[in-house]
Amino acid sequence: STYLLSLTFLSIACFAEERSIYLVLLEGDAVAFSQVSSSHPNSEDSMAHAKKLVESHEMLLQTTLEEGSYSKLHSFKHIINGFSVDATPSQAARLRSREGVRVVERDRGASLKTTYTPAFVGVQGGMWEEEGEGGEGVVIGFVDSGINPSHGSFAYDASRPFESNISQFSGGCETGPRFSESDCNGKIVGARFFSKGAQAIASLNPSLDFLSPFDADGHGSHVASTAAGNCGIDVVVNGFCYGRARGMAPRARIAVYKAIYPTVGTIADVIAAIDQAVADGVDIISLSVGPEEAPRDIATMLSVLEISLLFARKAGVLVAQAAGNKGPSPSSLLSFSPWTLGVASSTTDRFYSASLLLGNGLSFPGVALSGPGFRNETVLHKLVLAKDALKENGTFPRTPEYTEECQHPEAFNADVLRGSVIIICTFSSGFYNGTSTLTAIVDTAKTLGLEGFVLAANPNYGDYIAEPVPFSVPGILIPSVADSQAILQYYENQTRRCENGSETEYGGRAAIGEGRVASFRGRAPVVSRFSSRGPDIIDYNTKHVADVMKPDILAPGHQIWAAWSPISALQPLLVGQSFALMSGTSMATPHVAGIAALVKQHNPSWTPSMIASAISTTATKYDNFGDIIMAQGSDINDLYQSTPFDRGAGMINPKSAIDPGLVFPVGHEDYIAFLCSLPNIDPANITAATGESCNFSLDYPYNLNLPSVTISSMTGSVSVRRTVMNVANKTETYLGTVLPPNGTTVKLNPSWFIINPQKTQDLEIQFCVTQPVGAFSFGEVVFTGSLNHIVRMTLSVFPISV
Repeated sequence: STYLLSLTFLSIACFAEERSIYLVLLEGDAVAFSQVSSSHPNSEDSMAHAKKLVESHEMLLQTTLEEGSYSKLHSFKHIINGFSVDATPSQAARLRSREGVRVVERDRGASLKTTYTPAFVGVQGGMWEEEGEGGEGVVIGFVDSGINPSHGSFAYDASRPFESNISQFSGGCETGPRFSESDCNGKIVGARFFSKGAQAIASLNPSLDFLSPFDADGHGSHVASTAAGNCGIDVVVNGFCYGRARGMAPRARIAVYKAIYPTVGTIADVIAAIDQAVADGVDIISLSVGPEEAPRDIATMLSVLEISLLFARKAGVLVAQAAGNKGPSPSSLLSFSPWTLGVASSTTDRFYSASLLLGNGLSFPGVALSGPGFRNETVLHKLVLAKDALKENGTFPRTPEYTEECQHPEAFNADVLRGSVIIICTFSSGFYNGTSTLTAIVDTAKTLGLEGFVLAANPNYGDYIAEPVPFSVPGILIPSVADSQAILQYYENQTRRCENGSETEYGGRAAIGEGRVASFRGRAPVVSRFSSRGPDIIDYNTKHVADVMKPDILAPGHQIWAAWSPISALQPLLVGQSFALMSGTSMATPHVAGIAALVKQHNPSWTPSMIASAISTTATKYDNFGDIIMAQGSDINDLYQSTPFDRGAGMINPKSAIDPGLVFPVGHEDYIAFLCSLPNIDPANITAATGESCNFSLDYPYNLNLPSVTISSMTGSVSVRRTVMNVANKTETYLGTVLPPNGTTVKLNPSWFIINPQKTQDLEIQFCVTQPVGAFSFGEVVFTGSLNHIVRMTLSVFPISV
């Protein structure tokens, strides 16, 4: 597949008073610490106490709040006594005043009104809420795996017709299996598919590789709904509602260009799709697909794909391009060129926390989007290790996938697993090599009628990285070796064996807790571990670093809810579902595409470079704790302070991007001059790629008028030129300040200026090496305007010698 993964969404409707989730803690012991309960949580007295707690929660709510005016989400009764409730602030105040209530706390950031990531990045409330028309009149083209046209995220609402015409768009509606002409409904304004490349190199499966715009995978639907999905769509998976979804620009129109199939994808089809999208007149392209690796026989920016994107930019189309999912290694990018917005992925502050409760009262955190089972969290079940439940005389191979990874139900002794059983599977070689799957564990649990499963970390392979997955049976992933060892130690202590080692009594008990309720806490954003890193590379053979900052921008791409296709050709666990929680720079990219549509809506005359500049110079490099954004490293708990090669300019800030004050305009001829200034590249190759001669070249590549400065090798003193344009409607005075990179001094000329609307100002930035550093160092130039505009320009330099 040529995908770079991606996704987005969350919340619930508001009434006259905004509702939120509140966590309520009460006086009184929970089951594990109650004097009236025995040490066995599923003993009669423990279960009676749990029932009493639940009844007390219900009674407190019923006697405090009006019936039907609130929704209790959960009762906490194992290690804390309390509940969570969907209520209004005034109702929370009433609960807080009641005797016996210890704490009432609002889930931080948990606005239950729209998709969560629109709230997280700031396209909810204020100007967006007042207008309610985000993206009106803008067409976003999605080059991806197609679309699921029957999904509510893409429905046309006749009661709210679009007010702005899209006369510039002239796309067609191609039909085929599962996609009819009526599926181009006004929200979906164009749909095409490109398959010749795919058909040329593979035998397509007619039951999956539909020769139509229909999305059999889910990826394309996910991306489209993240950028431009309708508001207020219930996110329901396995019968549980996770909230309501909306895209970044819910009134933008969608044009579909299917170029990837479950069986195969080719760059040829991708380029054909890009070409058609530009011809049709889309305003923006969201490109969450790309090459599987960088070109090895040509400069990275001269591949046909990159050049096609150069000309898309020339035609006035902004391209948001996934940076790649090959992080955290340096120079792992798959988005190279200064004419696209390369998008990195971040986390948000939303977490799904599951837990495994043992019979000794200890609870261990885990990962899963599953409920506590047909019973409830107070009932504990027999715990059995997979190795202890195998058929003694089975003919199956004694390999990990059979003996400990729970991939084959036929390997197990049904008598041992009879009754209410949770099985412990182990993360061993099959998972490490990618040959074993969670789908097979779920199938094993269903086939054997198990209550649930645990996938425990294996000390031989260390901690593993777990992402929440919606299981159709209770299940939990325990990615920590330390936690897994404690669980297994409890299991061994509770298991009585005969002298020959066969099992006689399984005394271990456990329950899988609710894992589907989100909490909002912790540091965010954090650059995702998988997100590809800079510095940018001109040539992968020589590893020559480009004088271009990549990635460009950071956006949410980790655990994103968005639309899906029930066929789910490549994700068996999601078959039959209409929403999925996914991660990847593919998920981050449509966030940027949708926000670019908002900027375009407010500034219809702006060129792609102006929109890209506005997005970059208004980004923030700080997280919700006020610190520099952190980045995940290669180890599971490794965090380090990010650099521009991790986060780009920083986290996208839509409200500021609408009105940036100054922009750095770039024309097509500037990009050609930039290419012609690249070191060690034959001008004939540039002419061959672009069809244009190197009649003009920049003095140095770093003089391309980007909203950042990157100098990969700096000796002595260097003078960098930039030009800014005032896109505000008033004259403004700007004062420039500098945070110089380590080992340098930086001087601005002029250091302040007055600029009239639509006028330009030339700038000179003089760098001087004071000390060789031996690595890239980073700083910034900040222009502060008298009308409160703040324009930030990132500096990334490698001081070589004085």
